[in-house]
This record gives sequence, structure tokens and C-alpha cells, in this order.
Amino acid sequence: QAKYLAQIILVGAQVVGRAFMRALRQEFAASRAAADARGRSERPQSAAASRITGISLQEAQQILNVSNLNPEEIQKNYDHLFKVNDKSVGGSFYLQSKVVRAKERLDEELRIQAKDEKEKGRKAET
Repeated sequence: QAKYLAQIILVGAQVVGRAFMRALRQEFAASRAAADARGRSERPQSAAASRITGISLQEAQQILNVSNLNPEEIQKNYDHLFKVNDKSVGGSFYLQSKVVRAKERLDEELRIQAKDEKEKGRKAET
């Protein structure tokens, strides 16, 4: 009977292990597909900035609670969120770092847009 019990446990462990690996592969494929889709929806420079900073433009806008790229609104929301998440006032260093990363990502997007506008201006002159 111990032999049958060991076989049942072994077969059960194999089934669970295979199911876990299949779920892991599916999750990895879904994550990659989402990243690819996100990359295709953004302009090449913007997608590169998302990969470098590790945060998408949309996520950065959500973190700083801005709907458009208005530098004054971004700075105002950044200052407020950075201050309220300061560890010395009981805030979270993790959240504060997310706020900093979001600001960096939005600043980079503003820089990309300014560069694009400058290039469009040059093309219009010629």
C-alpha cells in the first residue's frame, strides 16, 4: 500500500508541476505580448524611453494624476506627491521613488515632443 501511495503522490506532483510550468509559460507569453503591444502603440523614441525608465507614459501619467503633458501641472503634482510620500512624515520611500520615476518619464516625453516639434519646424522651413 505504501508503494501505491508513493506512486499516487509522485503522479500528483508531476501533474501539478506540469500545470504550474504551463501557467508560467502562458503568463510569460501574455506579459511579452502586452509589452510588444505597448511598444507598438508608442512612437519609437517614446517606446525606447519607456523601456529605459521602466515605466510607460500612461503609467507615469496615472501616477502623477495628469491627463495631458502640461509641465506646470506635472511639476505641481510631483511636488505635492513627493512631499506627502516623504519618509520623514510617515510616507513610503517606494511610492516616493515611483513618483520620481514618473516625473523622469514625463520629462523625457516632453523632451521628445519638443525635439519633434523643432524638427517639424525645420522641415516646414525647407
